[in-house]
Amino acid sequence: MPVSGAKPSGRPTVNRNQPTHDWTIISASPYTGPRPELPLTRQIMVKNGEVVVVPVEDRTRDWWRAISSMPHCILWIDADWAFALDTAMVHASSVYGSVTAAAELRQRERILGSTLDARRDLRLKYVDDSGEEVAETAVPTNVTALESRRARLSDDA
Repeated sequence: MPVSGAKPSGRPTVNRNQPTHDWTIISASPYTGPRPELPLTRQIMVKNGEVVVVPVEDRTRDWWRAISSMPHCILWIDADWAFALDTAMVHASSVYGSVTAAAELRQRERILGSTLDARRDLRLKYVDDSGEEVAETAVPTNVTALESRRARLSDDA
């Protein structure tokens, strides 16, 4: 469940009071411990009330591999894994085109901490073996440094 209070911004803050919730520091290595297996099939009910068994798609299997190997899965208990499995079935429904399942999936992925923004809301920080915080944002390699652009512009003037 997301933590109450203002979202952390990463900037230094000056407060008279201590924060209600502190950051949880987690090693950035992928989780390799025990996890439940994703079922091969799932049941759906069609309009006439008939139950149909359909296979779980490869996209949902790929999603499960990504979710179940997040470093903070080390903190999960059985109830969290059950919630993640239920979320996998919601993912499977959204893959088949259910709009309501897609909205539910977005909320559940936020609770699971699947994005950088969601992990910040949950106050989870990944650190490497040396204890340095891991930058999770991808930095493009083809971006020109601002200083060199300024130098070019000032030389042209």
